[in-house]
Amino acid sequence: MRTKSAFEFRRVVDLPPYAFAKTDALKLELRQAGEDVIDLGFGNPDLPSHPLAVDKLKEAAEIGRNHRYSQSRGIPRLRKAVCDLYERKFGVVLDPETQAISTIGAKEGLSHLMWVLLGPGDTAVVPTPTYPIHRFAPIFAGAAVFDMAMREGDDLFGNMVEAFEKARPRPRVIIFSFPHNPTTLSVDLDFMQKAVAFAREKEVVLVHDFAYADLAFDGYEPPSLFQVEGGDEVGVELYTLTKSFSMAGWRVGFLLGNAEIVAALARFKSYLDYGTFQPIQIASIVVMNEAPNYPKELCAIYQSRRDTLCDGLNRIGWEITKPRGSMFVWAKIPEPYKSLGSLEFAFKLMKEADVAVSPGSGFGTGGDEHVRFALIENEQRIAQGVRGIRRALPELG
Repeated sequence: MRTKSAFEFRRVVDLPPYAFAKTDALKLELRQAGEDVIDLGFGNPDLPSHPLAVDKLKEAAEIGRNHRYSQSRGIPRLRKAVCDLYERKFGVVLDPETQAISTIGAKEGLSHLMWVLLGPGDTAVVPTPTYPIHRFAPIFAGAAVFDMAMREGDDLFGNMVEAFEKARPRPRVIIFSFPHNPTTLSVDLDFMQKAVAFAREKEVVLVHDFAYADLAFDGYEPPSLFQVEGGDEVGVELYTLTKSFSMAGWRVGFLLGNAEIVAALARFKSYLDYGTFQPIQIASIVVMNEAPNYPKELCAIYQSRRDTLCDGLNRIGWEITKPRGSMFVWAKIPEPYKSLGSLEFAFKLMKEADVAVSPGSGFGTGGDEHVRFALIENEQRIAQGVRGIRRALPELG
């Protein structure tokens, strides 16, 4: 018989189980039973980090002084390297001393940023459906959240304004992320221009999670908030090496932009951590400076996988629109199977097609009619998965 815990916990007591625990458990069960499950669920990049980064990490790890505490805000050359990257890619000039700080991945950066910007009684506008930390980081800080709907065909700026105007009290922060996870929705520079003007008028902080800055297809180039004049005055942007350089486990991210916000986060983090392991920082400097085209090589691979998946699903009668960016495909559940809901539909694909996907319900309100495919298997495995889906969904087409 289960007994009540002797401990009382804060913040985690009302936290729901992580959204994808059930699908992960089924995937493990099937694999242990000998099933060859093609994992298109968890967005965990399978492509290798650049050899330059790996070699420099080994070299730097051999030097004893690099094993000491580092700087929580990132060593100066690391901050300069990401600012140089922004100047090359976006034509944006940022001050590495005042407008850049290293974070231990974007998740950590966003979470601690919300502790700096928000507290009990505050509100934030967040997308829905969305990557779970976008919603829970403000909640962890004690704030309430108001939803900005992420639907294909919508006026996304209009949705943002509507959410802001409905929120009480007046929001202090608006979080958005383009290309977006999981919906893959993207915006052009016009959206950023409107957002910056709105933020100036309403005196609200913009926080742009730019995790998929380098994963864009068919000539599309995702805009940075800072390509708009004054963008670095009204907001901040999170950039990461996770997807751009396929360095997920290295945990190297950055917060860039408004100098006051960057300074506040730096002060806060000085009490919390000593930064990323210094050899990782050194390797990150080298890969940004000496392999600047690696993101394009990775992007070409993701585009090929996207085409294999989308073309294959369309051929079997599951109508899919190709995304312009991210490493995902956001797929509306086919009409004959819509009544299952995203969790049961994901279970069906795993059990009958040997394909793991993420249920849209795990990303919040508005997600339950979809599932998300992650492009983390090669073209042969994806094609195999499409064949399995065709067998599992005989009512398609």
